[in-house]
Amino acid sequence: MTAEKLVLTGAKLFTGTSEEAIEDGAVWVDGEMIRYAGPAGNLPKAAADLPHYDVGGQFVMPGMTESHSHLSFSDNSPFELGQPTSEAAMMASVRNARMMLGAGFTSAISFGSVHKVDVHLKAAIEAGKIPGPRLRPGGKDIGTTASNVDSPGGLSMIANGPWDLRTIVRKQRVDGVEIIKIFLDGEGFRSQSPAGELSFTDEEVAAVVDEAHRHGQRVACHSRGADAVKQAVRHGVDLIGHGNYVDDEGIDMLKKVRDKVSVGPAIAWEVTFVENMASFGFGPDSDNYKHYTGEIEATKIAMKKYQAAGIKTPIGGDYGISIAPHGAYAKDLQYYVDLFGFTPGYALLCATAQGGAAADPEGMIGTLEEGKYADLVIVNGDPLADITVLQDHSKITAVMKGGHLYQGLTVEEPFNRQVADVLPAAAPAPVLEPAQ
Repeated sequence: MTAEKLVLTGAKLFTGTSEEAIEDGAVWVDGEMIRYAGPAGNLPKAAADLPHYDVGGQFVMPGMTESHSHLSFSDNSPFELGQPTSEAAMMASVRNARMMLGAGFTSAISFGSVHKVDVHLKAAIEAGKIPGPRLRPGGKDIGTTASNVDSPGGLSMIANGPWDLRTIVRKQRVDGVEIIKIFLDGEGFRSQSPAGELSFTDEEVAAVVDEAHRHGQRVACHSRGADAVKQAVRHGVDLIGHGNYVDDEGIDMLKKVRDKVSVGPAIAWEVTFVENMASFGFGPDSDNYKHYTGEIEATKIAMKKYQAAGIKTPIGGDYGISIAPHGAYAKDLQYYVDLFGFTPGYALLCATAQGGAAADPEGMIGTLEEGKYADLVIVNGDPLADITVLQDHSKITAVMKGGHLYQGLTVEEPFNRQVADVLPAAAPAPVLEPAQ
């Protein structure tokens, strides 16, 4: 497929460079790249001879980044994340990648994959065999003995000590993994590894990060407690997941590396878990209910601190479980507005510019600017007025990734058809009289 060469006009244009939108905007797409994005009145004369398409006042914005993705997860129960077969996981990931791109998310950072699904998924997307986002592929979760991911099911790789952990990183490098995921502390419902209890020693974290960085890989971590956040920063982890209970010392440490490190709260897990506690057999007096409601409140405080310190907080919510299914990614924007008190404009920056910076440190995605990839979303509605509009896939008019336009990727078309829907009607054949 050849990338488009065209001009979009009549747009309410959100470039991702500020919280504001341009009322009469235009975007010049020149193949995979953007040549211009700004007020229509300043459109370069060189674009005059290209096809112009009037979007009729629709909202045009950068493609979003799902910064805590699990494309190989199959929307099953969060308590039943057993290892699927590689074939089943691959089939699910193809559907999920299509859904993610169709929902307006043109980039994704993996925070863990089963088998080697992410690596093969990225290869198929880049070869043009299937539609999907620009993917930074992850591998299996890495943990130590008795860590949060030390459990039956085969979702993780367990090792202890710096050299054994270096070996795992090297094995994942051979597989083509770009994002190394480690669990620095635990989870509320895990008695063997509760949130806030460190699972790795400093020497172990340092070894993982050093081994990954030496080979051009980046490191993502699960860190809920303040000590786990500070351990991550101290040893150079690139992407911090959760950061719910950060303290002031952690904020000061993060502020010094805010150009290189982001913290994505991935709040969908906690919020939807609390909303669905009863279906899992937990009442309002249960320890789990009390823990997760408290964790949500702590995250509200933490996110205000992150924002005040200028620390990047890209959206991405652990989607891929039954209570937070694939396709619901834009729900995070509503959480950022309703729970954290962010303006819709700032929430959009978290989804676009900040997510893009986390996914691509080279700076080629996340904003609509000259010289960047032509990744954008056309929305029949205004997210600055109603942030929930992005959750309605019928309002996503089109998605462009690298100058290629996509429509209808979130629609699950049935395979069966009526003959009349497929074959044109024909005049009845003449009836032949039997021979005398």
